[in-house]
Amino acid sequence: MSKIAIIGATGRAGSQLLEEALRRGHSVTAIARDTSKIGSRAGVVNKNLDVLDSAALQAAVAGHDVVISAAHFATVPASAIVGPVKQAGVKRLLVVGGAGSLLLPDGTRVIDSAGFPAEYKTEASAGAAFLEALRQEQELDWTFLSPSAEFVEGERSGTFRVGKDHLLVSAQGRSWITFADYAIALMDEVETPKHSRQRYTVGY
Repeated sequence: MSKIAIIGATGRAGSQLLEEALRRGHSVTAIARDTSKIGSRAGVVNKNLDVLDSAALQAAVAGHDVVISAAHFATVPASAIVGPVKQAGVKRLLVVGGAGSLLLPDGTRVIDSAGFPAEYKTEASAGAAFLEALRQEQELDWTFLSPSAEFVEGERSGTFRVGKDHLLVSAQGRSWITFADYAIALMDEVETPKHSRQRYTVGY
């Protein structure tokens, strides 16, 4: 059993990560601005805080084996997470990444493709910057898991493919993963690390 802190635990990805961690018997500290919708649950400690309050975040993650960040990149830069995690003495940081920085078959990034939706550009660009900041990081044992292009609600099947830096596309031409199956992949990494200081991806 690990002691896991999840930043952004009330979001769509974060809430599925919380469920998967509890399903596997881990102890979770749920961190969000308002954790009221999580309620009182066995194995969960709720912490209400502003993630940009570095002192509060440092105090909240201290003593954990792993920190998982499922915060939005556009509002929470890498420095806001990495600094407090390091200062708290936590060695491992796993990040719910974005698909924009993944590569297409020709080696260009998804975010740079002609059809990339303008409304996702800010978040995707910030996600790519977060990944680059991690790649410069010398101390933390980090992992950045990029979902497929479509990151959606859906069933927990437990069946998916794992890739590295290239966007995964199904035989039907769709690039997608559910939050529930993504949570399985990331929690597998918590329990059995295979992508230390790497980015990888998951999809059908």
